[in-house]
Amino acid sequence: MESYYLDWVNLLLRWSHVITAIAWIGSSFYFVFLDSSLTPALDEDLKKQGVSGELWAVHGGGFYHPVKFNVSPPQLPEQLHWFYWEAYSTWLTGFSLFTVSYLWSANTYLIDKSLMDWTAATAIGVALSFLVLFWILYDGICRLFAQRKGGDAVVGALVLILVCAASWLACHWFAGRAAFLLVGAMLATSMSANVFFWIIPGQKKVVAAIQAGAPVDAMHGERGKQRSVHNTYFTLPVLFAMLSGHYSFTYSHPQNWLVLILMMLAGAAIRQFFVMRHGYKLGRQGNPLAYALAGVAVIVAVIAWLQPAAMTVGLAGTQTPTYRDLQPVLERRCYPCHGEQVQMKGVRLDSAKHVKAYAQYMYQQAVVLKLMPMNNATGITEDERLMIKRWFEAGAATD
Repeated sequence: MESYYLDWVNLLLRWSHVITAIAWIGSSFYFVFLDSSLTPALDEDLKKQGVSGELWAVHGGGFYHPVKFNVSPPQLPEQLHWFYWEAYSTWLTGFSLFTVSYLWSANTYLIDKSLMDWTAATAIGVALSFLVLFWILYDGICRLFAQRKGGDAVVGALVLILVCAASWLACHWFAGRAAFLLVGAMLATSMSANVFFWIIPGQKKVVAAIQAGAPVDAMHGERGKQRSVHNTYFTLPVLFAMLSGHYSFTYSHPQNWLVLILMMLAGAAIRQFFVMRHGYKLGRQGNPLAYALAGVAVIVAVIAWLQPAAMTVGLAGTQTPTYRDLQPVLERRCYPCHGEQVQMKGVRLDSAKHVKAYAQYMYQQAVVLKLMPMNNATGITEDERLMIKRWFEAGAATD
C-alpha cells in the first residue's frame, strides 16, 4: 500500500511541477521576446514619461501595446503584477518530486554501487550539496566578473566550466538517470535562486524608491535583467536533463557525462538563436542562424555517436527464444527484485503464470525503455534484452 500511495504522490507532484514550469518558462520566454522586440517610442507623450521602448502585438482577437520605462515610470499604478510565484512553485514542486522519486529511495534510484558504495545518508547529503555549492560558486562568479568590461563572456566561460565539472562528478558518483536529473535540478535551483535573491529584491528596492519619491538606482534593473538572461540560457539544458530520464540510451552510455554536456550545450546554442532572432529582425544585430545550426549539428553528432551496434543472440539462426531459454535470464536479472522473496511494485516474474501476466510490462521496461533492471544492477546484456524482445514479439509463449 505504501508503494501505491507513493506513486500517487509522485504523479500529483509531477503534474503540478509541469504546470508551474510551463507558467514560469512561458512568462520568461515572453519577456525575453518582449525585451528583444521593443522599438523606440514614437509618441511624444510616451517619450516624456520616460518610455524607452514599445511593442504592438495582436493576439486572441485583440491588440496589445506594452511599453517599457527607462529605469522607472513617473508613478506606480494600484495594481502591479509580480512574476515570482511561478518560479518558487516550480522549484518547490520539483524539489518535492526529486525527494519522493530519488531521495526517498536513495539505495534504489540514487546509488550505483559500481560507482560509489555510499550509504543512503551520504548519497543524499552529497546530492543536496550539488544544489547549494553550484549556486554559491555561480553567484560568486557573477559577483566578481559580471560588472567588469567583457564580463558577460568571462561569466559564460566560467559557468560552462563549472557545469561541465558538475556533470562529470555527478555521472561518476551517482546512477546515470539520477545524475542527469541532479544536474538539471542544480541549474533549476540557481534559476530560482536568481529570482529569490536578485531579481525580486532588486525590483522591491525600485518600487520602494518610487513610492518614497527617491532617485532609482538603475543598477537594480541591470542586475535583474542579467540574471534573467542567465535563466533563459539555462532553460533548455534543464529541460533536456529532466526529460532524459525517459530515454536510457542517454544516461546509460559509458560516457554519459559527455552526452549530458553536449546536449545541454546544444540547447543553450539553440536558445541563443531564439533570443537573438528578434533583434535581428529589427536590424540590431547579425543573423544568429549559426547558433541554431551549431546546436542542431551537435545533436545530430550525438545521435550518430550513440547509435547502437547490431546485436546478436545466442540462438541458432532465426530460432525463436522459448520460455525455457528465457528462464535463466529472468533468474539472473529479474528474480532478485521480482521473485518469491521480493516483489517490487507488486511485480513477480518467477513463474510462467506471472511472466505471462507481465509480458507487456517486461518488454516495455527492459527492451523499449531499458529502465529495468534499475541502474542495470544485475548486469543484463544487450543480447539478453534482444532475447526478451524476440520472445515477446513472437507471442510471449510460456507453455
